[in-house]
Amino acid sequence: MSRSLDKILVVDIESTCWEGGYAQRGQISEIIEVGLCTLDVSKLRREDKCAIMVKPMKSRISEFCSELTSITPDMVELAKPLANACSTLEKEYDSRQRMWASWGDYDRNQFQKNCKEYGLRYPFGPTHLNVKTLFSITLGMNRKLDLDEAFRYLGWELEGPLHRGVDDAWNTAKLLSWLLKRGRDAEGPGHTADS
Repeated sequence: MSRSLDKILVVDIESTCWEGGYAQRGQISEIIEVGLCTLDVSKLRREDKCAIMVKPMKSRISEFCSELTSITPDMVELAKPLANACSTLEKEYDSRQRMWASWGDYDRNQFQKNCKEYGLRYPFGPTHLNVKTLFSITLGMNRKLDLDEAFRYLGWELEGPLHRGVDDAWNTAKLLSWLLKRGRDAEGPGHTADS
């Protein structure tokens, strides 16, 4: 199997945020956690689970943000800036060569915005898989579900708290694994596109 398709990097980020959704004066929304889970494509098994904490440079973690994500200012005080997280993704996870996935487009858009803001190279390649859209299309739904709604729909329990990047990545990888297995099982060994 091609190195670029041996694993899917499932990513979920948390960013500084404020009640009402708007940044406080003089601040921007910045990534403060990169949650990551690698999914072995051949075995459809979740492997590594890690949280890369990121020190915000142009914002502070609000009380609202801490209540939502459980990430406090102390947790990022000794963390390194986003440039280090990008370097870790590229060097340790080969992120520019591998497909990556997230629940929705927020993570991709926020990474692109923050990389542009700091003048950093975007750490991912061009192949992004939106698991939120894939889930809805696969199950014939007319709307997209939030991560916790998708788990409830399947009768599953979330593993870890919602809005914590490391746990959301782990849970998204579980859904992606289920979707891919469902597709493989439906095709069967002799299936072709024209069957």
